[in-house]
Amino acid sequence: MPIRLNLLAEAQAAEEMRRRDPVKRAIWVGSLLVMGMLVWAGSVYFKTLVAKHSFSQIESQITKRTNDYHSVIENQKNADEVNKKLSSLRQLATHRFLQGNLLDALQHVTMDDVQLMKVKVEQVYVPTDRVKPKTNNETGRVTGGKPATVKESIVLIIEARDSGPEPGDRVNKFREALSTNAYFQSVLSKTNAVRLTYVSATTVLPYTRPFKLFTVECRYPEYTR
Repeated sequence: MPIRLNLLAEAQAAEEMRRRDPVKRAIWVGSLLVMGMLVWAGSVYFKTLVAKHSFSQIESQITKRTNDYHSVIENQKNADEVNKKLSSLRQLATHRFLQGNLLDALQHVTMDDVQLMKVKVEQVYVPTDRVKPKTNNETGRVTGGKPATVKESIVLIIEARDSGPEPGDRVNKFREALSTNAYFQSVLSKTNAVRLTYVSATTVLPYTRPFKLFTVECRYPEYTR
């Protein structure tokens, strides 16, 4: 039986020992870990770039919609202000004092021997400043404000002369005619609207019949707008 000798056994053993060297193995393992970390860091950096891009897009959309929201709110405030002004104008048009209607009504309350000397309309407007909303710093409670208003007061003053056969007899009749007239009943205050405020003594002048001067006051209801 032939005998085989391996003359390279020592060299092969040395090479095998070098292959199994733990330092070299650790270097390979470390290199693989470093490569893995680099790959992971690259993926994280790429995801960060993608996230930043998405965040920028979302942030720009939020900014745009926020601006649109503020624009809508501002337009809504302007629309509410316009509607309030239109409502005030409609209210003013509904309750405004018309001189023509008054003069037409006076034509229907004329009486014989009663002469209108003077017709005066006093219109007084008292403004009230706007009250702004207030916030309590301690409780945070908001107290609502009030818009500016104007109170309108109208008084009709009629000065007339009764020169009938018996001066003064037609004074109360004229006042009652005013009180029962359809126009004055619809526009004047419901209580104590027509008042006799002055009656003079009988006056006698040359070439005229004796007469009495009297004043009737008609008060319109007050309106706050």
